[in-house]
Amino acid sequence: MFDNDILMQFRENDAFICSDGSRYKYSEILNFSQQISNSIPTRSLIFSKCTNSPGSIIGYVSFILSRSVPLLLKRDIDEEMLRNLIETYEPEYIWMPEEDFDDKVEGEVVLNFLGYSLVRFSTDGKTVMHDDLAILLTTSGSTGSPKLVKLSYKNLESNAKSIADYLSLGEEERPITTLPMNYSFGLSIINSHLTRGSTIVLTDSSLMEKSFWSLIEWSKATSLSGVPYTFEILKRLRFSSIDLPYLKTMTQAGGRLSTELHREFAELCVERGIRFFVMYGQTEATARMSYLPPEKSLEKIGSVGIAIPGGEFHLIREDGERIERIREQGELVYEGGNVSMGYATTLGDLRTGDENRGILFTGDLAERDEDGFLFIVGRKNRFIKIFGNRINLDDIEEMVRKVVPECACIGKDDKMTIFITREEMVMQVKKFISSKTKLNQSSIEVCFVEFIPKNTSGKTLYSELK
Repeated sequence: MFDNDILMQFRENDAFICSDGSRYKYSEILNFSQQISNSIPTRSLIFSKCTNSPGSIIGYVSFILSRSVPLLLKRDIDEEMLRNLIETYEPEYIWMPEEDFDDKVEGEVVLNFLGYSLVRFSTDGKTVMHDDLAILLTTSGSTGSPKLVKLSYKNLESNAKSIADYLSLGEEERPITTLPMNYSFGLSIINSHLTRGSTIVLTDSSLMEKSFWSLIEWSKATSLSGVPYTFEILKRLRFSSIDLPYLKTMTQAGGRLSTELHREFAELCVERGIRFFVMYGQTEATARMSYLPPEKSLEKIGSVGIAIPGGEFHLIREDGERIERIREQGELVYEGGNVSMGYATTLGDLRTGDENRGILFTGDLAERDEDGFLFIVGRKNRFIKIFGNRINLDDIEEMVRKVVPECACIGKDDKMTIFITREEMVMQVKKFISSKTKLNQSSIEVCFVEFIPKNTSGKTLYSELK
């Protein structure tokens, strides 16, 4: 992906522009990374609480260059969930904002750097991990499941190169951070642009803050990315009336964009000469698997496009046979160098090699049109996406059962409904799940029912709840 030679090639370029006006060159990334790497034994397991800041990203780069393995986490991860992950995986270090370190953190600060602290835990020994393992990402959005996606160095390199190729990225690009770097989509933006010597505009400000729009204008940012909820906010903010002459590219992933929003932004981008990319991906494929070329954005509304360079799609029936006919639905299967090594649920899983062998059964149902463009029509499993976060409905049920024993959870993108059998607990459950997942309460509905319908085997009949 990126190594010392690539970073040295762009050493005089600005790698980061920050909201306070500070700038960091690629040569500084190398120097700073070396200082961090000197404090960490190679192949260490490091938990990293992420922000869109120089300290967070330079820490990540140093971990990659020194072949240590970071697990990228939200900065505001629930403390109970963090303890669960620490107990499961026994990391040697945690990389965290200096101001987050307090008496509750059981460890020793060995380095303070660019607003971040490297904290060493007391562990019995060094974690043994497979040589190909590069990073770990959470798989259930904000629900804190110990199930992790294992990504290799090959995965990161393959996906970053593919994205940089189909987006035609170069040194002149200036993307602004609208997504957290622990989210695979947000991380892929960082990876792909660093490989091409681009300048990343760093901010944790939201689109609702005036400071974000001041920064995007001052920094002359050239690209803006987001999940469907991002585009809903942009519409509410009357984005069409905002003059951003330097903006040349907009990209969308993290869930299906509504037909209305797809058409509206595609038309706006055509009018302004902005490239509008609709994309599809999963963490298990490092980030992205398909893209809709901008010239097809109006002709193929609702499509996720075609496979990224180096990737290939198949549709299969339930019997495993491939589908060749147009408009016939089947499970979407992807092949490519960016398919992850597999999952980890225990410490021992970090030692295992590539279990997927480049093939990913996405769990999504799709169909092809006469031109070979893909359209996602549904999901086989029980995952939904809320504001770009992938949520496992079974994980949510496990959380709710800590408060109410009898419950069931269903949902669709950007809306989750929880059924419970205790009427007086409705608001308490809503607040509890919102606090645990960090999801806005507007995306959570809690309903009282007399009983949870089940079959003779005791399995919940979700169809009756719909």
